[in-house]
This record gives sequence, structure tokens and C-alpha cells, in this order.
Amino acid sequence: MAMLTEAQARELLDRVLKQSQAEACAASAGGSHGGNIRYARNTVTTAGEETDQRLNVTAIFGKRSGSSSTNDFSSESITACVRRAESLAKLSPENPESMPLLGAQSYRPTPAWNDRTDGVTAMDRARIAAASIQPAKAAKCVAAGFENDSARWTANANSAGQFGYHRSTAAAFSVTMRTDDETGSGYATTDANDFGGLGAERASQSAIQKAVASRQARALEPGKYTVILEPPASEELLGFLWGQFNARNADEGRSFLAKQGGGNRLGEKLFDESVTVRSDPWDARIPGAPWGGDGAPAQATTWIDKGVVKSLACNRYWAEKTGRSPLNGPGNIIMEGGTGSVDDLIKGTERGILVTRFWYIRSVDQQTVLATGLTRDGTFYIENGQIKHAVKNFRFNESPVIMLNNVDALAAPVRINGSLLPPMRIRDFTFTSLSDAI
Repeated sequence: MAMLTEAQARELLDRVLKQSQAEACAASAGGSHGGNIRYARNTVTTAGEETDQRLNVTAIFGKRSGSSSTNDFSSESITACVRRAESLAKLSPENPESMPLLGAQSYRPTPAWNDRTDGVTAMDRARIAAASIQPAKAAKCVAAGFENDSARWTANANSAGQFGYHRSTAAAFSVTMRTDDETGSGYATTDANDFGGLGAERASQSAIQKAVASRQARALEPGKYTVILEPPASEELLGFLWGQFNARNADEGRSFLAKQGGGNRLGEKLFDESVTVRSDPWDARIPGAPWGGDGAPAQATTWIDKGVVKSLACNRYWAEKTGRSPLNGPGNIIMEGGTGSVDDLIKGTERGILVTRFWYIRSVDQQTVLATGLTRDGTFYIENGQIKHAVKNFRFNESPVIMLNNVDALAAPVRINGSLLPPMRIRDFTFTSLSDAI
């Protein structure tokens, strides 16, 4: 029951809307099936499969609204869910920013579905764990990893005539390898819509190599260094930046994109000219959903073009209030890069530090997007184009805004957690102290 076709989803939502006694009604439904396997200390600890389904109903009376949800699609449960939403709506205060429902929309399908991922079995997951644990033992490492995969559908409809249906698949794998003497650690992660292209075995081998190479780490004085950030490192830090591309937050002075004296910095060059960032749900490498959070059709959008801020997300209320066009936030991130790989960046580095990933990142100052965190699972000193030795981990204080102004070189983008990001060489990255963590 978890996976519904488009026709079945439409029939379900039509039944919901017909039962509504509210002035307007919106409903969304979805379901999924998938599984996972987890291992630690070179032993599988958990493996499971799950199916799920859900229905959410929002009843609207004027500017009052109420929502209710259920995972029981029986007629009795749906009726109770609709009545509950209506009761809550009548009790709710008016929302002064309430907007009328969208009417019928045209959604362009995205290539987010893969039959191979839909058919993953427990044995497929077990093979991934075996292909990670066996080489770990051979290299005298201890593996801890997690793989999960899912197939999903989602649909929404409302009493104004809107209807959309979308299905997608996803698979993700991450692994930490530690040497058995607990002096070295390595990490790798990979994700894909196509389970067949996940590359979990290759990721495990990379993590093993980092773990073995990171033993006997030496201490370096904290300070400003040229760094090469592998995608798992930059993805975590840049995640603090993308949410700032919001017109209302900037207009109201609540982000680094606020202009002194009022307004925002749309159109200003705030990053290195090598930085271009866009989103595109139809990109086959990282396909997204065909609509945004408010149900409006998704758009391919350029957010930064050669260092210039080109777009800010704007919801329908703020767009109407300020005379703009509404724009959903980025559903996926595509940062353009150069050619080559991390190895090519290393070869071109006279003196610097290679960072595999960051850990425990926390915001320090939202106005400047300053964040702090630790390096982890493979930090290495580079000299004259070669990795010389492992170094002890650092604590950093850095803003992705400053970081993207100090771009020295970019390699070819790779997929990381649903985004496409290039390995980056960054000047003057700030390490503030040492950490004894491995």
C-alpha cells in the first residue's frame, strides 16, 4: 500500500477534498518503502526494511486554517482526519499572512526515479557491508558504516484545482574507518538516485587509505592556512550559507545580505568571480522535485553568477507585499567548478592542509555566517605538491562568505548529499586551536 500510482494518488486526494466542508481545502499524501544496514566494529548491528504512508489535510475558513494527519487511508480515518482539520481551523487565530490557494499548475517531471533502487534487497545491502568490512579487516581497520535506500511518492491537491504527483528514489552510504590501534581515522560518503552507481566499495577503500595514512599525526601551529576542502567538508560548512538567500530575511536586516540602511544586496558582487551557484531539479545528476514548498512549479535558478548575487528566494506573501515575483528556495545546489580532481589541487599546492571533513559545526554569528567546528577523519599537511604527513585536528572559525571570497582553485564538481560541489582550494582559512581528537 505504501507506493501509489498517480491515478491511485489522485483518487485518494479527490476523496479527501470531496469530504471537506471548509471554504477551501488542501491535502497532500505520500508513501515510501526502503531499507538500511548498519555496522560497527566490523560487525553488522542492525538491518531492516520499512514502509510508510501519510496523509495531511488542511482546512481553511477565511484566514483561519487547521491541519490534521493520519497514516490510515481507510474511509473512516480519512473522514475523521478531515473533520479534525476543520475543527482545528475554526479554533485557530487568523493568519495575517495567509495567501489564497494556488490553482491548477503545470509541473515538468524530473528524472528522480530509478527502478534499480526501487528493487534493492536485503542481500544487496549485505553485499555492501561485506565489501566494506572485509577490506577493513585486511587493512587492520575497524569499519562503522550505514547504507539506506528508499523509493517514494508524493502528491498534493487542493480545492482550487491544483494537483501534482512525483516519485523518487535515493540511496546513501557513509563509512568511518579507524585503524585498530585507534591512531588513524578516515571517512567517505556517497549518494545516488541509482543504487547501482552508489560506489560504496570505492568509498570504503578511500576511507581505509585515509585511516592508515593519518596515523602518527604531527601538530601544526594554528593560524591561517591554504586548505583543500574535499566535498564532504565544504558541503557541511556551505550548508550554513544557502538558507541566507532569502529576500525577506535580507530586507528585514536578518542576514549578511541585508544592506545597511535598508533593502538587500541583490546584484552586488560579494564572492570571488569563480563562484557560480545555481539549482536545477531537472539535472540528471541530482534530480529534485518538480515543485517547491508552496506547491508552485520549481524553477532552474542561478543564485550566484561569477560572484554576483543574482536571486533571492521570496514566498508568495512577501512577493505580493513588496511587488516582486515569488521564488522558491534552492531544492538542490550546483556549484560550478573547474576540471581535475583533489589530487590535481594537491599537485598545485606549495604549502597547505587537506581537510577530509568537518565535524560538530555550530553557528557563531548568523549576521556574518561565522561558524566553528573541528576537522576530522583525515587531515594532512601538503608541501611542494605532495602530502607529507598527517596532522592533528584543528578547531576552525570561518564564514563561508569569506571562504568563497578566498577561492584559489576549483576542481570538477562531484555529487555530495544531493548537491554538486567541487573540491576547493581556499586561501587564509582560519584554524584557531588544536584538537586531540582522532
